[in-house]
Amino acid sequence: MTNKIEFPKNFWWGSATSGPQSEGRFNKTHNSVFDHWYDIDPDVFFNKVGPDVASNFYNSYKEDLEILQEIGLNSFRTSIQWTRLIKDLETGEPDEDAIRFYNGVIDECIKNKMIPVMNLHHFDLPVELFDKYGGWESKHVVDLFVKFAETAFKLFGDRVKYWATFNEPMVIVEGEYLYKFHYPLLQDGKKAVQVLYNVNLASAKVIKAYKDGGYNKDGGQIGIILNLTPSYPRSQDADDVKASEFADDFFNNSFLDTAVKGEFTKNLVSTFEKDNVIWESTDEELQIIKKNTIDFLGVNYYQPRRVKAKEIAFDGSNGWMPDKYFDNYDMPGKRMNPYRGWEIYPECMYDIAMNIKNNYGNIQWYISENGMGVEGEERYINKDGVIEDDYRIDFFKEHLEFLHKGIQEGSNCFGYHSWTPIDCWSWMNAYKNRYGFVAVNLENQKKTIKKSGRWIKEVSENNGF
Repeated sequence: MTNKIEFPKNFWWGSATSGPQSEGRFNKTHNSVFDHWYDIDPDVFFNKVGPDVASNFYNSYKEDLEILQEIGLNSFRTSIQWTRLIKDLETGEPDEDAIRFYNGVIDECIKNKMIPVMNLHHFDLPVELFDKYGGWESKHVVDLFVKFAETAFKLFGDRVKYWATFNEPMVIVEGEYLYKFHYPLLQDGKKAVQVLYNVNLASAKVIKAYKDGGYNKDGGQIGIILNLTPSYPRSQDADDVKASEFADDFFNNSFLDTAVKGEFTKNLVSTFEKDNVIWESTDEELQIIKKNTIDFLGVNYYQPRRVKAKEIAFDGSNGWMPDKYFDNYDMPGKRMNPYRGWEIYPECMYDIAMNIKNNYGNIQWYISENGMGVEGEERYINKDGVIEDDYRIDFFKEHLEFLHKGIQEGSNCFGYHSWTPIDCWSWMNAYKNRYGFVAVNLENQKKTIKKSGRWIKEVSENNGF
């Protein structure tokens, strides 16, 4: 007899996408940093596929959301694009077509009995704010982001009860300012640390605006979506453990501690001070961060981080880097997703659940992304034209089993969202790896439910498997 794994009552079974990855660039008022990057260097993107059409959600959202209801999803996260909603970036004045579009998306979600979860930043900074002010390096841009958020709250806060300030803010720091995988491809540790601070400040200021505006009075909540990649040391040797603690502090706790506890970890601050890369801050700003913490946490989990003590001398010729304090560890025998080059380690779900329970006041949280990107899924099409993605179903089951174990041991998790409902455009990778419950044909935008889409419907209806 097999055990039934059952989840708490009213558990969210859903999926997440973002505006820039699903909508296409139709009728947008401004270019984002990614729109601009594609315009100046299309060769960087897989098969030269850019954000122009994406999965056509701008034109087909009604049909798309009906498909999501058909596969049993009870919640759905996307993002409101700053570059779409706001006509005048300095005043926060909105664009009429964007208001129509986002009202339509929200109303259609509700009509299809799905809870809409709206995120405010998914790597889509307006490029003119980068050109003019240096983007997230600027505290003026922080305040413009707050104006954008306030516009969104005013327009949609009556129906949207779950908001997120940022998705994966650490990726802004890593991709744009350290490891050169997002435009503007800078490597500047001091700027990276200032951006890390400014984005934390932006999140806290938006939370303050939300609560000061009374948008939480009918049960509205605001949180943040963090990609947590727990750092596992190579061994229990003191140097390896110390390296893993720094990696955790930098890549995870630099947003997690501020979001939940309202302050940066002391070790991180003292390291930045010692290395002379500490951010510019004011006491008033630190008080805003302190007093405006999240109501709930979203966790994107894909892979762990494996680290060891430094073995290669740190090369400081390019300035400060977090790699000064650890080396990545290539653990022998680890399970891999060969398409994405990521380790598959479902046990981490349990570790994350316990960390939140034991070290973060057992705040309410949910898995906001988890998924498996696979290249060449057309190999698995059966005679009925359906992609038999059993590998994805197995991946989800394993991760959900460890998540369930954490919930049974008291971790306050209220939902699970996959990445992504419908195959979506994914930055430089474009459509190389597919993640969806629903396949999209890029030639004609035809959408077909995969085997995993039928599976998640059963899971949602049974609240388990």
